[in-house]
Amino acid sequence: MRFLTLFVILFVGWLLMSGHYNGLLIGLGVASCALCAWLSLRIGATDSEGLPIHLFSRLPSYLTWLIGEIVSSNIATAKIILRGTADPETFEVPANQATSAGLANYANSITLTPGTVTVDIEEAKTGKSRFLVHALHPQFGDDVRGGDMDRRNCDLEGMGAMVSGSKQFSGIPTKSAAKKVDIKSPGSISK
Repeated sequence: MRFLTLFVILFVGWLLMSGHYNGLLIGLGVASCALCAWLSLRIGATDSEGLPIHLFSRLPSYLTWLIGEIVSSNIATAKIILRGTADPETFEVPANQATSAGLANYANSITLTPGTVTVDIEEAKTGKSRFLVHALHPQFGDDVRGGDMDRRNCDLEGMGAMVSGSKQFSGIPTKSAAKKVDIKSPGSISK
């Protein structure tokens, strides 16, 4: 089932990006998509983390929200740059995702949103992982510390109920949820 799902996703993507629809090219597209799906199956990349079919139903609402955040952050970043009011800060924020893919998605979501960059990830074996985030302005830092993006990533991952009662998601940054850090050496999160 996962092989067929992956093949269909690859082939639909290939058709949409190709723009050329003759017998030879469609045949080559079928062959290349089948080969990629077979290779993915052989290396074990079609498991629930490599091909997260369970996320597909929640993905459109998350992407719609993320695109809205990217647009509004672009506008806010442009205003800060044009006014010259940048006040950069670096801080730690907890990440409640259960999988490496969830952590990567959360870190990428922070980085995709203009004005913030995930600098380092401290993946915990037990307990909460932590991110080191750089923000162009404290307003952007407050948005990340507020926990809305973390909660939405947990919801996307399917574990929103586990963390929704957390203090961190009240919308008010707390000292336990995120703390500002003074960076002496890049590449490490201070504790």
